[in-house]
Amino acid sequence: MHIAIIFINIGSYHAARLQAAYQECQSRGWKITAIQVTDNTLEHPWGNVGDQATIPVKTLLPVSSGKYDTQRDTFSPVAGQVLKQYLDTLKPDAVFLPGWAFTVARAGLQWCRQRKAIPILMSETKEDDSPRVWWRELIKRRILKSYSSALVGGLPHKRYLIKLGKPAEAIFLGYDVVDNESFHPSKLKDLGNPLANPFFLASNRFIPKKNLLFLLDVYAAYHQQAGSHAWHLVLCGDGELRPQLEQKIAQLGLKDVVHLPGFLKQAQLLPYFAHARCFIHASIQEEWGLVVNEAMAAALPVLVSNRCGCFEDLVIEGVNGFGFDPENQAQLMGLMLRLSSPAVNLSEMGCAALNHIQKFSPNYFAQGLVQAVEYATAHP
Repeated sequence: MHIAIIFINIGSYHAARLQAAYQECQSRGWKITAIQVTDNTLEHPWGNVGDQATIPVKTLLPVSSGKYDTQRDTFSPVAGQVLKQYLDTLKPDAVFLPGWAFTVARAGLQWCRQRKAIPILMSETKEDDSPRVWWRELIKRRILKSYSSALVGGLPHKRYLIKLGKPAEAIFLGYDVVDNESFHPSKLKDLGNPLANPFFLASNRFIPKKNLLFLLDVYAAYHQQAGSHAWHLVLCGDGELRPQLEQKIAQLGLKDVVHLPGFLKQAQLLPYFAHARCFIHASIQEEWGLVVNEAMAAALPVLVSNRCGCFEDLVIEGVNGFGFDPENQAQLMGLMLRLSSPAVNLSEMGCAALNHIQKFSPNYFAQGLVQAVEYATAHP
């Protein structure tokens, strides 16, 4: 069995999954080839992951070649044409494709149909990600029939594919995982504390869907209510909304208690995970939210928007954290007050987060990948 697995571009999350999949496939005598459309990081500035991706990766549109405008061609027919040419050379038995909308996904699916290879869907789309139009849903239904099986993030993503007509037994979980070991408390315990005060932590791109202006309004109310006992707030990241966030922090009089350390690479981010008291993810729309996995792997209690794809699978209410409506300021403020009070055993809640996230490891991805292949071969 020769498997090809295709991503738009490969970051640290993918590298950890690919390494686990490689080991699992090797144990079965299978071959796996990793393909990325481009090595341009696009909107995810995760840097060079060459040191983390220990298995060879084929790049279809490398920046260094100078032959392609990778910003444009990554999502144009050019990428699909190059992919088909490479698959003709590779001749895989099964191809894992990134969704159904990208050009390369459509081209890869067409190639599988023509060459009698097994197409397997990778998806983290859920029904409430955006308004659904009936005729587009019909098109998706038809496309999904061509996929032999699917590997998805979690329960809401599985439900959406079932609603679109995919049999439940053909859908496997484990797509959205991180390298939990990199964030384990045992590896963070000696890192210095970047702040003198206890703090809530959030880490996001500074874009509208991350809901950070809402979070600042909630924090301002929380700070007023908690008074001298209020924890600080750290917003790691960068992006288009930074000027607005800085302006709002100044308007709310929070310059001394809200900190913007900027975009941090993993090594720079780890001290914040090591010493935060609680992690907050307030997105109004999120296919999954892998940063929540990272926070839980660092043994942090979490407050997670119930619009995030990870919420249902990762958050156990009152045990490892809480969910909240990302439009309900009073609800989130109440949870912040509760978490920063002596009424909550943060250590116990953090341990529960760490224990729960162990299932969502790169091995979970590898097992889901194998199960999707085995199902597809058994149900041609």
